[in-house]
Amino acid sequence: MRFLYAYWVTLRVIGSYLWLRFMAIFRGEVYLHEMLHDTHIRNARRIQKGIVRLQGLFIKVGQLFSIMTNFLPDAFRHELEGLQDAVPPRPYSSIRARLKEEFSIEPEQLFASIEEEPLAAASISQVHVAYLKSGEKVAVKVQYPDIDEMVHQDLKTFRRILQIVNFFVPTRGLDVVYREVSQMLLAELDFHAEAKNIDTIGQNFADYGDDRIAVPTVFPDYCSQKVLTTAFVPGWKVSDINALKNAGHNLHEIAQRLAELYCRQIFRDGIYHADPHPGNVLIDAEGKITLLDFGAVAKVGPDMRRGIAHFLQAVLSQNTEQIASALKEMGFISRTHGDEVFDQVVAYFHEKFQESITLESFNLNDIKVDPERGLEHLLALRQMDIGIGELSSAFQIPREWILLERTLLLLTGLCTLLDPQIKPMELIRPYLKEFVLGDEGEWSDFVVTTGKELLLHYFGLPAELRKFLNKAGHGRLEVRVRGLAESNRALYVLGHQMIYTAIGLTSAVLAAVFYLNGDEASFDTARLAAGASGLVLLLSMWRQSRRNKKK
Repeated sequence: MRFLYAYWVTLRVIGSYLWLRFMAIFRGEVYLHEMLHDTHIRNARRIQKGIVRLQGLFIKVGQLFSIMTNFLPDAFRHELEGLQDAVPPRPYSSIRARLKEEFSIEPEQLFASIEEEPLAAASISQVHVAYLKSGEKVAVKVQYPDIDEMVHQDLKTFRRILQIVNFFVPTRGLDVVYREVSQMLLAELDFHAEAKNIDTIGQNFADYGDDRIAVPTVFPDYCSQKVLTTAFVPGWKVSDINALKNAGHNLHEIAQRLAELYCRQIFRDGIYHADPHPGNVLIDAEGKITLLDFGAVAKVGPDMRRGIAHFLQAVLSQNTEQIASALKEMGFISRTHGDEVFDQVVAYFHEKFQESITLESFNLNDIKVDPERGLEHLLALRQMDIGIGELSSAFQIPREWILLERTLLLLTGLCTLLDPQIKPMELIRPYLKEFVLGDEGEWSDFVVTTGKELLLHYFGLPAELRKFLNKAGHGRLEVRVRGLAESNRALYVLGHQMIYTAIGLTSAVLAAVFYLNGDEASFDTARLAAGASGLVLLLSMWRQSRRNKKK
């Protein structure tokens, strides 16, 4: 029944936005904007309630949403922030049984003492404070007894949810997202691997020569595949702003050191801690940063690092074609699709970016994505004969980017919380120079190339003429035939009508199930969703009929 509940929450959220859009057809855009805030809150509460009820994998998804400080509406994000501490602990009896199963002795024989009340509870495990017989205070992380079965079931549900999302908005690369998330979750079930990750990254930290960053010490004799014992680390969560201020810490300095720490991991080491949510970053009384939970660790290959460097160079030189080339190098363009749509979309968003901020001066507070402007961007692209189908087929999500993007989102949220005025380029530049671009000569080439591109941009050939000549020289010119867009638009409308039909049928089936189970509230909601889908379908057919008559 867990998976049915997950599907129901997904459909209710999607259906609420479809209903709002349907009502806006009759009541206008003003009504849409007035009701959008309340809709965000209702859906956030639905998701929060569903995640807490479902537990498992869904807790991690909710934690990611809650830390996306700049990428979600405030009304939506605030409702999800409680998920950072909303995981209810399991009874100690189940933890005790797991410890006995792993070490074949009673916990009281293994430790001098262990606290039955957990220090923290997470999606797959919880932590108990204990003392070794040698006197050390330790943190014992123990997986829940039924977590293996739960994770495998949740991964199946997550895959079906992605299929539902892909049905509404076809997106290339969602299968890659699923594979990456599933591999990450399955890897987190092996605490032997996590202990090895702590050792590897801890050695890298030691090479930095900075005693203000650390990882917890592992006690191998008290570890197994399902139990991890490390030294207890005192401190405050990095998101506990009031506690950090009261302790006299400089928030700007903490944000800067945290960002530099991840620059070192990504650009120098090529391996990084990939789960920097607030509970995994502790600050002690002396200001030392300690990272916890190394179940999610990822690597950055040379192609991705080179692509990032070339991307930043292209943005600095305002060269849209090189931006597209860098994104291709990073693996964002589909190999089965032409370049035209990709280049147009990159040019459009690069222009919007240039209108508002400059790369050299912008700070994290500038990175503010307004979800309510998404329709405006889609309409602008539609005027360029670029539809959602073309967007999704032109772009794909590189496997390596998934965890890196998640890490950067989490890190951006933390740094913004600590100091919105921090300037990322000032921190990134030294690592690009030393660890990506190589020696001084290559850095000079970078500066010379950037300067040359800027001169060409301002004093040379017009950008569109340069692009035309460049494509002609490489044999990449294309001829676009007018009229084909109308056929594509008809298919696009037909696809949406199929979606409305599917929603209506699914809601009707769910309504029948809820009616038979005596759940009147859910029955009324499902019945309303089925009726709304039918109305939207009829309206779409009527509008298509009028459009055909005008032709």
